Amino acid sequence: MAEESNLSMMRPPIEDLLARVDSKFTLVTISARRARQINAYFSRLGDGIGSIVPPQVDSISKKSLTVAFEEIAAGKITYSRPDPNAIVEAAEDIEALDEDEISAGSLDTEIEE
Repeated sequence: MAEESNLSMMRPPIEDLLARVDSKFTLVTISARRARQINAYFSRLGDGIGSIVPPQVDSISKKSLTVAFEEIAAGKITYSRPDPNAIVEAAEDIEALDEDEISAGSLDTEIEE
């Protein structure tokens, strides 16, 4: 008797997809973003060469989300997280600029007497 390894109808299996990312939220975010890019590619197909990357895998599916999942499972789609220290430093730089503007009196305020 053949052993059934996966009873789910989902292809690629969710376990394979989750192995490529660090959380379910990341999977949802990058797959939705890529599916929107694929939709945009097919809607602009007659407009000539664009800046949107075409599907990176051969798929029999016509659904953009399934194609995005297949790309993730194949390792064609990657992501990167910004460095938290860089974000904090950028926020501190912005705060410093705001304080400099306030001390220089560059705010447009009028005081009525």
